[in-house]
Amino acid sequence: MVSKQSRSEIRRKKHYRLRNRFAGTAERPRLAVFRSNNHMYAQIIDDSVGHTLASASTVEKEIKAELENTDTVDAAAYVGTVIAKRAIEKGITEVVFDRGGFIYQGKVQALADAAREAGLKF
Repeated sequence: MVSKQSRSEIRRKKHYRLRNRFAGTAERPRLAVFRSNNHMYAQIIDDSVGHTLASASTVEKEIKAELENTDTVDAAAYVGTVIAKRAIEKGITEVVFDRGGFIYQGKVQALADAAREAGLKF
């Protein structure tokens, strides 16, 4: 009998494969995206030293106050705008996009498009 892997295990394996292809540096850090059923999270990470340079998520009070729901495409787009603004404030304009093993559609795509419109290049 063939046993089927869980979706989270498949996503984790995809993420490991993606991470083998690129890493964030000081000149071009990594924009890592994670989505759960209820929230969106984005971090800008310098992998050479292992530091998070900027982060934004729908869990934060000031972001949650602006949103009606935290699990929609609009919420993901708002997080993308916020993370881009925080990155530009710290002098980061170019990043490597890490979709975290998620399919590039829906919330992940909305976050990426909003970050691009707000000034990040990737």
